Amino acid sequence: MKIKLAFLLSFFLLSSCAQYATPPRDNWGTYLMGVSLTDMTDSAKVAKRPVYLGAGGKIIGKNNQSVKLEYGDKVTNDNSVAVAYMANLEYELYDSLRKPGISVQRAGTDVVVILVRDALMQLDVPEISDTGADTLKIIAKILKKYDATFLELAGYTDSMRDQTAARALSLDMAKRVAIYLVRADINTARMFIVGRGSARPIAAQDDIGRLTNRRVEIRISPAR
Repeated sequence: MKIKLAFLLSFFLLSSCAQYATPPRDNWGTYLMGVSLTDMTDSAKVAKRPVYLGAGGKIIGKNNQSVKLEYGDKVTNDNSVAVAYMANLEYELYDSLRKPGISVQRAGTDVVVILVRDALMQLDVPEISDTGADTLKIIAKILKKYDATFLELAGYTDSMRDQTAARALSLDMAKRVAIYLVRADINTARMFIVGRGSARPIAAQDDIGRLTNRRVEIRISPAR
C-alpha cells in the first residue's frame, strides 16, 4: 500500500511539472474543427450563430446578470445585460492577469486581452512557455465561466519585409493559443482565428517596440 501511494505521489508530481507541448502540426486540423479562420466581424458572428447554438453555445440573457431592466424595451434591456456581463468578465480577467506583458482593455462592449509574445511563448522556439501556459489556464477558466461569448484570436508580428511570412508566423501563434484553449474545453464554435502579420502595430518599430508588437490578442465579444 505504501509503495503504491508513493508511486501515485511521484506520478502526480512529475505530471504537474511536465512542460506543456502543442500537439503535432498534423493534428491541428482535428483540434480546430469548427473554428472560423476569418475576422470576427458583426456579419461573421451572425453567420456563425446557428453553428454556435447547434454546438451548445449560449446567448446572454436576462438571467445572466442582475440589472435594472426597462419594462418593454428589449433593445435597451439586452444592451444593459450585455454591458454588465462583459464588465464582470473584464474585472475578473484584469484581477487575475496582473503580469508583465499582459493587458486587459475594453473596446466598446468587447474585452481584449493582449498577450505579448515574450510573456506567452518560449524565447527561441515557437512554443508556449510554462508561464504562458499558466496564463492561458487562468484565461480558459474565466472563459468557461463567461461562456456566452465569441472569441477572436489574432496573431501579430513586428515589421517584416516578407508579409506572407509575417502572416504565417502570426497565424501560427494564434493557432497555438487556440489549441491550448480547445484542450481546456473551450468550444471551437465560439472561435475566430486570424493572422494579421505586422498590421496594426501598437508600439514603435524600434528594438523595444518590436517586442510589444509580437503578440496574440484575444478579443471577447458578447453572444446575443
